[in-house]
Formats: sequence, structure tokens, C-alpha cells
Amino acid sequence: MNRRIGARRFGMDGERKRVADVPTTHKMTLTRRFEVPVADVWRAWTEPDLVRRWWGPAGFTAPLAEMDVVVGGRSLVCMQAPVGMGGFRYYNTWTYTLVHPHRHLEFVQHFTDEHGNPVEPSSVGMPDGTPFEVPHLLTFVDREGTTEFTVTEYGYTAPEVVELSRAGMTQCLDKLATVVGST
Repeated sequence: MNRRIGARRFGMDGERKRVADVPTTHKMTLTRRFEVPVADVWRAWTEPDLVRRWWGPAGFTAPLAEMDVVVGGRSLVCMQAPVGMGGFRYYNTWTYTLVHPHRHLEFVQHFTDEHGNPVEPSSVGMPDGTPFEVPHLLTFVDREGTTEFTVTEYGYTAPEVVELSRAGMTQCLDKLATVVGST
């Protein structure tokens, strides 16, 4: 299944580009219901103190979350593996192409060094099939005071990488549920 997406992106030079011509063979979609208002889930994705509390799979910490959630803005986030897994730090940037508060966030994720410079995913141990950039679309829907949240990631070239991403994001959203339940 070779599909094309119409999300916007920013190239390494910062110039705004379209990814309508980026072939996508696999996408990852997860939907989760949170028993809190949309505003609480939105803040968990946009406020640094909250992102640091849930970003990364089970056992990982998030020592850094520099958030610039505006169109053209770029957030730098870091998740750190547990010591038993080597303690390695994985840095990502999220470059925003759409910010519609409490409804949608669209961003392009890159693996980066600690300064936010993009690196090849394989250089940080990611498997083949992990694209250089991963467009994301987050939707937040009010369901009578609760939140239906959906994250869709595009651009994977191997189904195994989709499942790896799904497992990691599932664990992140489990942690996010604990955070928003305690705010």
C-alpha cells in the first residue's frame, strides 16, 4: 500500500516544504480515551514540566523537554533509557506545522543530537525502516468532558518498526494517563 500524505514539514534548512510526495507504506495509529477534559491532555503534550513526567516508554525518564508549540516552532525532547538498558539518551525534535489548540497538533519528528541537529535514526540504534523524519498528527476530541485522543505517525517502511513505535507510544500514553489523572 503506497500512499501519499499531505502534511507540511520543514527541511533541515528550516524552509517550509510539503510532504505530499513522500511515499508512505505504513502508518501507526493509536486512539486512547482519557477520563479528563481535553485541556488536561493538551497541556500534557505542550507544557515542559508535564512532558518530562511521561515522555518515553516504561522505565525511561525524560530529563529534557524544551517546548516551542507554535507553527514553525521546534521542541527538543529527550528520553533516557534505564541504567540496565545502558542509560542512553535519545533526543528528538518536533517541528510544528499545525497548532490548533485543544484540537490538533501536527509536527515532524527527527532523531537528533543533544543540540537538536538531525541525525540518521540508525546512528542512535534505531532499526531499518525508521524514516529520517516521521510526520505526526495528534487529534483531541471532547467526548462529554472526557478526551478521545488519536496519534498517527506516517512514513514507516517496515511493519516491524510500526509495531515497535506502537509499543513505545502505548507505554508513553499509559504514563500520560497517570500524569493527567494526577494533575
